[in-house]
Amino acid sequence: MKTKHIFIILIGMTFSAFGQSSKLKTADKKYERYSYIDAIEIYEKVAEKGYKSVDLYQKLGNSYYFSGDLDKAAKAYEELFALNQEVDSEYYFRYAQTLKSQEKYEKADQYMVMFNQKTTDSRGKLYAENKNYIKDINAVSGKYTVENTAINSEFYDYGPSFFGKKLVFTSSRSEGNTHAKIHDWTKQNFTDLFVTTIDNEGKLSGVENFSSEINTKFNESSPIFTKDGKTMYFTRNNYNNGKKRKSEDKLTILEKIYKADLVDGKWSNVTELPFCSDNYATAHPALSPDEKTMYFASDMPGTYGLSDLYKVSVAADGTFGTPENLGPAINTEGRETFPFVDEHNNLFFASNGHPGLGGLDIFEAKNVNNQFQNPENVGKPINSSKDDFGYIYKDKLGFFSSNREGDAGFDDIYTFKICTHKLSGLITDIVTKTILPNSKVILFDENMKKVSETTSSDKGLYEFDINCEKEYYVRASKEEYETAEKSFAPVEVKGESTLNIELKRNIIPIEEGTDLAKALDISIIYFNLDKSNIRPDAAEELEKIIVVLKQYPTMVIDIRSHTDSRQTHKYNESLSDRRAKSTLEFMVKNGIDRKRLSAKGYGETQLINDCSDGVPCSEAEHQKNRRSEFIIIKM
Repeated sequence: MKTKHIFIILIGMTFSAFGQSSKLKTADKKYERYSYIDAIEIYEKVAEKGYKSVDLYQKLGNSYYFSGDLDKAAKAYEELFALNQEVDSEYYFRYAQTLKSQEKYEKADQYMVMFNQKTTDSRGKLYAENKNYIKDINAVSGKYTVENTAINSEFYDYGPSFFGKKLVFTSSRSEGNTHAKIHDWTKQNFTDLFVTTIDNEGKLSGVENFSSEINTKFNESSPIFTKDGKTMYFTRNNYNNGKKRKSEDKLTILEKIYKADLVDGKWSNVTELPFCSDNYATAHPALSPDEKTMYFASDMPGTYGLSDLYKVSVAADGTFGTPENLGPAINTEGRETFPFVDEHNNLFFASNGHPGLGGLDIFEAKNVNNQFQNPENVGKPINSSKDDFGYIYKDKLGFFSSNREGDAGFDDIYTFKICTHKLSGLITDIVTKTILPNSKVILFDENMKKVSETTSSDKGLYEFDINCEKEYYVRASKEEYETAEKSFAPVEVKGESTLNIELKRNIIPIEEGTDLAKALDISIIYFNLDKSNIRPDAAEELEKIIVVLKQYPTMVIDIRSHTDSRQTHKYNESLSDRRAKSTLEFMVKNGIDRKRLSAKGYGETQLINDCSDGVPCSEAEHQKNRRSEFIIIKM
């Protein structure tokens, strides 16, 4: 990812020119004009002759850094720190970033520790709070399938945008370029917008210049389109209607966002958006699904870092509100750029300020109740140790840009797909089976890292979109209920699955007439055949009743024992009565006052189904009648 893709970067530092040769003075002029390739050539020759200074290696490193060649920037910064002289804290961060680009994460972390010690910068704090960032990134990796596209050239290809069944993107390729004018920074053509077709399988084919009305002799990039295809917004240098304008420092390379209308098949009425300025950059627009909000990158006054993300309202009449910074949860002192908002209003963007794998990484900030949550790295293989940016996604098909190893050119456009699955379910009471609205439901990944959170609807329903190929855990909780959790195994294809969760009440209704056996979900009190002595498993269940009786010292209960219809009526009545009284004696022995207990056996006189004498029933049906009740008769 090269500097030109963002906008002009004002280094804001002064360097001593003392003792520099005429070659260095020439290089410095190139550097100050952002002609980094020319500056690099001179700085390298001076360094090869043995000249060493903080100033030289800072500028050489910066020239590579802002040109996107992080490997060579790392070598220059290594020489800088080898001088053992005091340097600005920012160089600790930049060196760490370049080390990450070489996957030297341990050494990069050492410099991030020093960076954090030397500054109050949010990038250092984010590192300190997320020291296991590599492990966390690996945990969320793998849900994307990534492929290179057939449209890439040996030049810059980046910043894709959906336009109906086509893809419009930015390129510095010479073939089809409007003016073929060489850029001083990159020694390549100024970028134009190009268009390609997306087939039914998501493949790209055929590349044409997008519009002679839009493309000029300066840079155009990162277009977006309204859903009706009649309006586009795009980034261009400070140039319109055949005229170029300069900022107060005489630069024309500042970027602005422009609007164009499709009239009779041609793009016209190109106008600069009202919040742009000759003195700061605005770039890379994105629209919310309802098209009422525009997001963009800028270094306007109030920006935290090199570039921040902003939002601005778009009225029905096409007028704009006042830009609003997205704040420190999203923006850092580094670079946040290339925003994209999906159909669920979740924000995706590129950043080198949040903990990542190196260069720019792509992050997602989920939208919960119209508030963006803390950004999360989308993981590999979307992100790499190089620059990854320009993420877009629609209808299970997505694209992004990267200058990773294996590129056809300097930046390439990649395509990705996600296998998504809808997981939904019902939250109910385990005993009464009633639905439980407003239950908290959390989705965890296979490493028990929280993925998403929701609340069950008024019908007790929850829903999550998950990755087909991963294992998940769903945890449900509600006040007065015990938390329950279930796992969900990976599936092979996208679709829908149901995972219902039942919750057990841990605060029981205590009132006269309540059956504590049902309220406490007590299993059947089992006795050995024709016996009435308390078995160990029955004792464990009875302890639950005893605990409640001790919590409520004035509570009085009636113990009622029932049998099924097998055996004679007289035998069943006698057996059940012995069991009821045996239960009473067990509770007295365990500290309950006899005066608070009564016991009676009802035999087969209160069957709860039709399994009476002579009626054929299964063992499970007979078992339902063999039960014990603990009825509260006084509080």
